[in-house]
Amino acid sequence: MDRITDTRSSTASPSTDQDVAELGRAMRAQLATVTGGLAPDVYVSAWWDWYLNVSKDAPKQIDIIQDAVDKAADSWKFGLRAAGGEALNPAEGDPRYVGTAWARWPFNVLAHNHGNYSDWWQKALAGVPGVSREHERTLGFLARNAAEVISPANYLATNPELLETTRAESGANLVRGFQNWLEDIERAIGAKPADADKFVLGRDLAATPGKIVMRNELIELIQYSPTTETVYAEPILIVPAWIMKYYILDLSPANSLVKYLVSRGHTVFIVSWKNPSESDRNLGMDDYLRLGIRASVDAVARIAADHKIHAVGYCIGGTLLSIGAAVLAAEGDQRLASVTLLAAQEDFSEPGELSVFISPSQIDMLEAVMHRTGVLTSEQMGGAFVLLRSRDLLWTPAVNTYVRGKRESQNDLMAWNADGTRMPYRMHAEYLRELYLNNALASGEFRAEGRRVDLANIRLPMFVVGTETDHVAPWRSVYKARALTRSPDYTFLLTSGGHNAGIVSGPVHPRRRHRVRSWQNATDTLPPDEWLATTAPSAGSWWPVWEQWLTAHSNADRIAPPPLGSAGAGLSPITDAPGDYVRQK
Repeated sequence: MDRITDTRSSTASPSTDQDVAELGRAMRAQLATVTGGLAPDVYVSAWWDWYLNVSKDAPKQIDIIQDAVDKAADSWKFGLRAAGGEALNPAEGDPRYVGTAWARWPFNVLAHNHGNYSDWWQKALAGVPGVSREHERTLGFLARNAAEVISPANYLATNPELLETTRAESGANLVRGFQNWLEDIERAIGAKPADADKFVLGRDLAATPGKIVMRNELIELIQYSPTTETVYAEPILIVPAWIMKYYILDLSPANSLVKYLVSRGHTVFIVSWKNPSESDRNLGMDDYLRLGIRASVDAVARIAADHKIHAVGYCIGGTLLSIGAAVLAAEGDQRLASVTLLAAQEDFSEPGELSVFISPSQIDMLEAVMHRTGVLTSEQMGGAFVLLRSRDLLWTPAVNTYVRGKRESQNDLMAWNADGTRMPYRMHAEYLRELYLNNALASGEFRAEGRRVDLANIRLPMFVVGTETDHVAPWRSVYKARALTRSPDYTFLLTSGGHNAGIVSGPVHPRRRHRVRSWQNATDTLPPDEWLATTAPSAGSWWPVWEQWLTAHSNADRIAPPPLGSAGAGLSPITDAPGDYVRQK
């Protein structure tokens, strides 16, 4: 009997920890195919937290019930007045329901009821004592998206403007909308869109002349051809985010920051990141630091005859640049002349609306998906941003395209936005956990190349740009760089616009405004809201303000432009800009 027991035990050995982890990862990845990548336990936990706390808070329950009664009574009274033929504006301040068509029964009643219902849900889910801040944000996110689903503005039968358009065009708008839908289906399965040749890389976009002067397994370094007889001695090195193609900073000529800088007498280099594939799954943050920041600084310093470098980072490229600048400073490296951060965070304690996707469970699920494929695709990234702004990015475009039959004409920024990138598994997992979830960079716990990174080592002139309506890097979060660094010459500029459109401002922009303030010491600062209230806005683009700052921080004696590349340093031009990496699909 004992022998039989021993035999059974030996043949049924327990799973190893690795096997269990692999099984759990596979199950999460499978679940993600059903939930669209969202971790359901996050939303269940948020709901349960709300339910348990509201169930023991009698005053809050009374408030919720009273608000429901008040709104029901208001909807009833509004409906009676509207049914009597009175033209009533259904929702003050909601741009979806303006115009005379929405003031007529029954559409004004539908819109008014929707507004009351949405407002009641938002108030019921908010302000419950005991509910964590994270769970309240999650529930608010759910409530907003649920309200968008049932908005009468989104459906033909309940939108008087859509019905009038359909009547006036005898349904031709619906025919066009169906054609648009068929075109989008074909595009989703790989067909070439009809307007694909409107913006061509190297001709219409990313068209500023230059050469690829260095290439490694992660980046191509572009040096742009000068257009002035003399240039400032200090070159500019731009590090864009790797979640986007670099040419957001080199769009059509009128919107190209690169072209503008070159035309003003600056020697410009820019990093073009490789679009990673499954074989790049194990590239990590240290690889991006070594092959991206270190390699490009080394190359620019050799080509520019060891003149100091104005370093510029955009979005998470700015986060990486901050890490790199701190590491170089700790090593005594003095090759940087200044640091400019464009919509880039160093402190992630307030990541804004993205926080609804930052939790241990959500990151576990995302890692499971990435582990299976080796990368995070642009479609997966884009889906998160659509959910954050579903009205602007999902419902309104869908109604316009498929019901009104109007397809928005593509512009350079839209063409760039459709040119997606991927992110390798290891790097993105490290980035989300260490920076977003643990906020390790701001707390001084982030490690690069085995050493802790101290942002206080950055004692260079700094120019930091935030954008007013940024959903990716909220400006108040970007503003925190002042407290983390020790720059004795620090400028913060806030421009109107969002994460992309605010940065792609053009040198002249009639609808842009900006606020700017500088400190000439390492300690003075203001709370962000006080800074906003006491810093007067100025009309126009921020580009000329920054370019003047660069000029003031450069040697006044201009020099002959450096050669494209440096044969003596093993950096001979490889091919014409925009190069090969930017064309990778």
